[in-house]
Amino acid sequence: MLTTILKQIGRYRTATWLTPAMTSMEVVMDVLIPYVTARLIDEGINAGNLEKVYLNGALMVGMAGLSLLFGILAGRFAAEASAGFAANLRDAMFRNIQRFSFSDIDKYSTSGLVTRMTTDVSNLQGAFQMLLRVTVRSPFRLVLSIVMCLLIDARLSLIFVFALVILASAMGYIISHVAKTFSKVFQQYDALNARVHDNVSAIRVVKAFVREDYERKRFDKAAEGLYRLFVRAETLMAFNHPVMNLVVYGCIISLSWFGAHYIVARTLTTGELTSLFTYVMSILMSLMMLSMVFVQLTMSAASASRIAEVIEEEPDIVNPKHPVMEVKNGQVEFNHVRFAYKGGSGEYALNNVQLSIKSGETVGVIGGTGSGKSTLVNLISRLYDVSKGTVYVGGVDVRNYDLETLRNAVAVVLQQNTLFSGTVRDNLLWGNPQATDEQCRQACRDAQADEFISRMPEEYDTWIEQGGMNLSGGQRQRLCIARALMKNPKVLVLDDSTSACDTATDARIREAFSRALPGTTKIIISGRILSVKDCDRIIVMDGGKVVGYDTHTDLLRTNRIYQEIYAIQHEGGGDFDQPRTGLTGKEARRKK
Repeated sequence: MLTTILKQIGRYRTATWLTPAMTSMEVVMDVLIPYVTARLIDEGINAGNLEKVYLNGALMVGMAGLSLLFGILAGRFAAEASAGFAANLRDAMFRNIQRFSFSDIDKYSTSGLVTRMTTDVSNLQGAFQMLLRVTVRSPFRLVLSIVMCLLIDARLSLIFVFALVILASAMGYIISHVAKTFSKVFQQYDALNARVHDNVSAIRVVKAFVREDYERKRFDKAAEGLYRLFVRAETLMAFNHPVMNLVVYGCIISLSWFGAHYIVARTLTTGELTSLFTYVMSILMSLMMLSMVFVQLTMSAASASRIAEVIEEEPDIVNPKHPVMEVKNGQVEFNHVRFAYKGGSGEYALNNVQLSIKSGETVGVIGGTGSGKSTLVNLISRLYDVSKGTVYVGGVDVRNYDLETLRNAVAVVLQQNTLFSGTVRDNLLWGNPQATDEQCRQACRDAQADEFISRMPEEYDTWIEQGGMNLSGGQRQRLCIARALMKNPKVLVLDDSTSACDTATDARIREAFSRALPGTTKIIISGRILSVKDCDRIIVMDGGKVVGYDTHTDLLRTNRIYQEIYAIQHEGGGDFDQPRTGLTGKEARRKK
């Protein structure tokens, strides 16, 4: 873990090394100033020698100026190093997330990844900056201050040894208990972010069902858990200050008592006692700062572990050593394919699927919820890898393709239509960044999106909110279809992507496909038979198996599940905005 995290320092190594160097020079100046102060008092003020007062005073001013300069440089380099380190951490996580397959993404919640890239990185950034400055400053100042104390009076230095033992014991107890609490804090952050994400992204649903109070209670529960954990941690950390004060005041009283006796006995000067008071505060403050560093490092250790987990995650799906760089055509084959989701029950979501789809064919896929329709098409573009068997595209095993080449050739419009904040044109150019305005308009005409875009205030320059929240469900679906058409793919997969469109629009989209994409293999998943009945062939799925693969007419005659779906949809009125065609429900049952 530590190696992974430290690698992210990258090009900020120079600033990382210069920070402790400047800090060390600052500490040297700070530690020498009390020593010069003692000489000013003893050799100048007490001796009535103004020359020594001026000389030592000028030396102190020079040292203070150098200390200030080194401190400013240390702060500048520390800010550069810590901010750059945080930027590299976020970049490393984001880059690796982009390599994740769907199975990798399934392991992490959205809120968990957001927390890692925000709260966890901020914690680590603060800890890194403290590590560069305080972790160098405090031990160095501590050691030099003790050395100076020993040089002034070794007998009084025994007071500091006793103080160190008390402070170290107290800090060890506090830190060991705080560490356990902070490891739970960031898990609670995930829960809190999940509540916020759910509520904000689905605020329209919350208001439509008048569930504001319920959501507020869920949020309050997550926030209360975080509050309690922080109170527990901060309560333990609060003991740090009183213990520190106890030790500081004890040292001052002891120094005053013994120092007064030594001055009377003429074994210690007033200037030396003054310096000892300065050094004792320096020693104890160094210890105090070190205890804060340990607490901060304890907090950030949990964050570092969570960040390293994302960076070190090896994607399940990677490019082969010698990838195929061209997809010849849209032929798709499934050869005894079995698939099970990782982390699931272990049961196959697809079981022994055997299919052959010719290039340029239009194939429908229909079946009940959970029958494996979406899982089937996700294997074509290698969003998941098969557990057993082989999927071929263009006669080549999909595992042998360059991932970018394969996914550019297989355009998938998923069930959840995702648009990004930006203009309509920005979203369309995801399909083809070099596309012309006319190509964008043609794709939108084919997807039946041009008619509503032309009514927008700025047409293709109209701003789309994050997730397309300022569009209707049908409009989002049509824009996503247009975006996929921009790729001019060899295989086009529509995963229930016209469910929010009326059947007349659905029919026009399918008609445009046959005209605009004659050589493209089109796979259409739908819950309604009307959307797939005109396909060349229709796949019927049930329980992860292909239980039918034929034309609409033949399936109505031979396939029981297809007959039942047809009967239910037509007995219930079918699609209300289309006239009934074909067999009625009673006729379908008579045909069985």
